[in-house]
Amino acid sequence: MDLRQIRYFVAVARERNFTRAAEFLHMAQPPLSRQIQLLEEELGVPLIIRKSRPVRLTDAGRLFYEQSLQVLGRVDQMLTATRRVGLNQNSVFSIGFVASTLYGGLPALVRKLRQHAPQLDIQLLEMVSVQQIPALKEGRIDIGFGRLRHSDPNVTGIVLREERLVVAIPKGTPLAESNAPLPIRTLADRKIIVYPKEPRPSYADHVLGLLHGHDARPAEVQEVREIQAALGLVAADAGLCLVPASARQMRSDVHYRLLEERDASSPVILNQRVGDSSPYIDLVKKLIQEMYAEDPPWLDKAHNYIP
Repeated sequence: MDLRQIRYFVAVARERNFTRAAEFLHMAQPPLSRQIQLLEEELGVPLIIRKSRPVRLTDAGRLFYEQSLQVLGRVDQMLTATRRVGLNQNSVFSIGFVASTLYGGLPALVRKLRQHAPQLDIQLLEMVSVQQIPALKEGRIDIGFGRLRHSDPNVTGIVLREERLVVAIPKGTPLAESNAPLPIRTLADRKIIVYPKEPRPSYADHVLGLLHGHDARPAEVQEVREIQAALGLVAADAGLCLVPASARQMRSDVHYRLLEERDASSPVILNQRVGDSSPYIDLVKKLIQEMYAEDPPWLDKAHNYIP
């Protein structure tokens, strides 16, 4: 088994088609098929169900695919790190984040990280929660800050806090006449704007699940790509939107009211690869603890449940 065969298998698993995978790899299909056969012979188990259209992975194939992504991701990291050391360049530390964390503690954390590790080349990559899991396993990011719980055994998710949700309301409407917490059932039979539109599952599904769980089914749901667009539509009196409390600073032309129920919250989750012993990840966790102890204004403990 060599890395070339692993890359071939990953291409077929992603494309679910030998022809497309061969085109992606710039090679003919027969030698690609042969390499996959040799890989299966060495492993002693079938990885791909060829009779289906598109082709499907066996249980062993799915496991091998997950492990292959980790192996290739670590190899790419190793190559990049080695080149940077050889060229006397800074180490790269990539952070994936969902947009709403920019209105909480992420900017302050990055500033502190730059101060404590000036040798780091910190890269910030916006990606929704569901995109962070494969990005971690493939080595494209080192940590991720998301809002969606997951069950992937290769990624550890640490809930940093549960952030209260608020309802963004068009100004000049009856619901905007009060600042009192709003019961979720009040949102029944109203137009609700959710984000992101894709990929799913996402924060949008979390919001819809919360509404349905409290028997507050919307009359209509409009899906948009990002939080900025959602709040813009609220300002235009196109509907209501549930956002994390820290996002209230985004627009002043919208009225915000806390949701009354305790479960009307969204977790802020730190994701990392299982077994990653990077000292920079430990440093990030230490800095987060220090930031929480400082009780900064953005933390707003009244609107957060902190473990």
